[in-house]
Amino acid sequence: MEKSSSQPSIPEQTARLLRLATYASISVAIVLIVAKLVAWGLSDSVSLLATLIDSILDAFASLINLIAVRHALTPADKEHRFGHGKAEALAGLSQSIFIIGSAGFLLLEVSRRIINPIPVQYAGVSIAVMIFSILATLLLLGFQNHVVQKTQSTAIRADALHYKSDLLMNGGVIIALWLSAQGWPQFDAPIAGLIAIYILYSVWGIVRVSLDHLMDRELPDRDREKIKQIVLQHPCAKGMHDLRSRHSGTVTFIQFHLELDDDLSLIEAHNVSDEVEAALLQAFPGSEVIIHIDPISVVGHEAVAKFE
Repeated sequence: MEKSSSQPSIPEQTARLLRLATYASISVAIVLIVAKLVAWGLSDSVSLLATLIDSILDAFASLINLIAVRHALTPADKEHRFGHGKAEALAGLSQSIFIIGSAGFLLLEVSRRIINPIPVQYAGVSIAVMIFSILATLLLLGFQNHVVQKTQSTAIRADALHYKSDLLMNGGVIIALWLSAQGWPQFDAPIAGLIAIYILYSVWGIVRVSLDHLMDRELPDRDREKIKQIVLQHPCAKGMHDLRSRHSGTVTFIQFHLELDDDLSLIEAHNVSDEVEAALLQAFPGSEVIIHIDPISVVGHEAVAKFE
């Protein structure tokens, strides 16, 4: 006998948080683009150009996230019975491609400025803009981290990674601007180069998470152990095997074989399965749980998954 929870529907509060996170990200990115564009126009600092390019990337990535999240929140349908959660992972990969290209362009500009350093103008105004950028980014990150904790969204986690790297970038730009104002403009381009390298390094985290979701990677070992503990805590559970799990968007998929006594009636086995499922859903809200019930006497004759 096999039993599945009803098709997962994303709670309205989760959907609302995801939408708010994407709107907040785009809004902050646009404000920072305008502020940095003005500051770069005044200063002609290549390190400020680096963080301006990054903010443009953030805005573009946030727009992709907005589209992806809206698609991921679409309920499962006849053609997509497991939902549309993988749209988030595809968005993460799309972001990575654009980030790599922009970082490459930035490195070319850095190499040109290293050969011909240019003194930075209006350093004080530019530094004030960067401080404003840091404060706005911190506020956005606080909200994004709250959303990630509540939803486990891949797209919002990837977006937050951009803005975390922005904090270091903005700090580096402030140092570069201050050094240039003190008469050392030659530090402007190397700091921009370090920012470009860090951008490339941060891309790997986005790519790895996105590929894990697209390739249906198993949940972390700690989560798998937690699933086993919850299942085996039920007094009627004699064992379990063939545990399989994956994550798609905001939904976790869990399936396994539950071993029960031979003499349980069908309704009793069904009730045990319901209770185990309820316990799992409490620990992993919004999951889809599929439980195949096996009489304990036949377990030895079945092919148990070798990856267990």
